[in-house]
Amino acid sequence: MTDTSTLVAPGSDRGGADPLRMAPYGVELELVERGSGPPLLLLHDGWEVRADGPFAGALAESHRVLVPAHPGFGRSSVPAAFDSVEDLAYFYLELVDELGIDDVVLVGCSFGGWIAAEIAVRRPTWLRRLVLVDPLGLRVGGVADRDIADVWAVGRPALGRLLFHDAGLAEREVEYATRSDEELEVVARNREALARYGWSPYLCNPRLARRLHRVAVPTLVAWGAHDGVVSVDYGRAYAAAIPGARFALVGEAGHLPHVERPAVLARLVNEFVDEGAQS
Repeated sequence: MTDTSTLVAPGSDRGGADPLRMAPYGVELELVERGSGPPLLLLHDGWEVRADGPFAGALAESHRVLVPAHPGFGRSSVPAAFDSVEDLAYFYLELVDELGIDDVVLVGCSFGGWIAAEIAVRRPTWLRRLVLVDPLGLRVGGVADRDIADVWAVGRPALGRLLFHDAGLAEREVEYATRSDEELEVVARNREALARYGWSPYLCNPRLARRLHRVAVPTLVAWGAHDGVVSVDYGRAYAAAIPGARFALVGEAGHLPHVERPAVLARLVNEFVDEGAQS
């Protein structure tokens, strides 16, 4: 058993203790902790980690929020053998075991939602509730159908319009001219890592659809009403494949409601988690 002090600095945040810690498989992991209370593992999307963002901050008002950068993203290293989302799922299963936490609320956004779904079908005993926010990973249509927009075939302005409902936010989020060289290096690492795990099959696991019935914890599937990457119908199909899952739309939001409507989404998550605490 690894000493948890080598994995995360309690109460740390960006600007505090160096968040790089050794983790399973020899990964040097960027792992930020915010707040206190019941543990909540927040798995980020495929574009930004946002450990210091408003959504993580809102959740940290009532939870001990752990925000790791997936291996290969942010400042986290990646083993040469890692090339699938299943690798990431097993990485997080071992990480939580080493952290020694239990009754964990697992929240995954977009690409992180796909990872969270892959974790949940493996039925870890530490999982208490599952929240999937516009998750990728599912194949709904046939072989010739495109369930997920091609995020690598479009330029930055078009990508912004796919990701966000608000045009101003879309433009700001994909504008890199004002970013530092260090920030641009992280952007490039994130794009490379997303391709590493999601290039083929394209951002999905064809086997996941027949495994989602194994999810055995209460689940909330939250969806941006104006998602340009994966449709609302795709989201409803995701929820329908998970026994007893609840589906909720987030108005005035695209593919990343945790960025566009962080307070609204955090309220949905907290209400869902609080129901479990009262039952």
